[in-house]
Amino acid sequence: MQYQVTSPHSAQDWLDYYQLRYQVLREPWGQPPGSEQDELEASSAHRMVRAADGQLLAVGRLHQLADGWCQVRYMAVAESARGQGLGALVLRALEQQGLAWGCDQLTLNARENAFSFYQKLGYKAGKPLAPLYGIAHQQMTKRLRLGGDTAQFTRWCANLQQTWHQTIPLSAFMQLQITQFDGNLLACQAPLAPNKNLHHTMFAGSIYSLLTLTGWGLIWLQLQALGLQGDIVLADADIRYLAPVQQDARAQVQLLDAVGDLTALTRGRHVRQLLTVRLTEGDRLLAEFHGRFVVKPATVAVSAG
Repeated sequence: MQYQVTSPHSAQDWLDYYQLRYQVLREPWGQPPGSEQDELEASSAHRMVRAADGQLLAVGRLHQLADGWCQVRYMAVAESARGQGLGALVLRALEQQGLAWGCDQLTLNARENAFSFYQKLGYKAGKPLAPLYGIAHQQMTKRLRLGGDTAQFTRWCANLQQTWHQTIPLSAFMQLQITQFDGNLLACQAPLAPNKNLHHTMFAGSIYSLLTLTGWGLIWLQLQALGLQGDIVLADADIRYLAPVQQDARAQVQLLDAVGDLTALTRGRHVRQLLTVRLTEGDRLLAEFHGRFVVKPATVAVSAG
């Protein structure tokens, strides 16, 4: 079943929203009603998921901090709805809101039973926090956008495109081009004409190459932002071809979808990163690629510039 993330609007929405917060996050520890709210409610972004029968299944909140940070709080999933990915769905919507606000990084205070949940979604462990209601908590963070300015992004993309065309001849033949990079979203395009098959749609091999190189490119850009160097290889991948590509289409990947910490390269370790790359035509999803990349450490670091 597909679920839709919405914001509370009606009086009943708000009643149900706070009630689920209370039932999951406060009532089991004997806290009074009202303790599930704070002074930031009016200035925060709120998201929720309902079932088809109207039952509220999951909620979460985001508010802005200083210096480009946002904070997630009050993530709660109804007991009957756990294990269905609804928490991840709400969290993704809050992350997108953080980007819309111009936030670069996101923080949250995770309960010990949720550490692995957040790690799987790309969050890094930070400092341990004082227990709340006897439950261990830990700060966790995630970067929503790479550090750097527009001039750096432009320079990095020019270097990336040149690297592709000089070292991977297929990319030049495909006429692979970077069309957008804003620190989070990398979009690439290869025109249909040099990539057609006998059916006058895009050759499946070109689609696979386009999506692979787009994912590879996001990792390369992360290395530039971190001032690191490494050899990026695709370890394994799967792809779904959902519809024929009959005109120029756009491959895109977001930093939000990158799971795996690259900074371990500084300790001489191989690192892995999971990425999801999508091929779209307008709002239509034409293909979806899930790749696991490995980055091997290099001996020379490069400047972020």
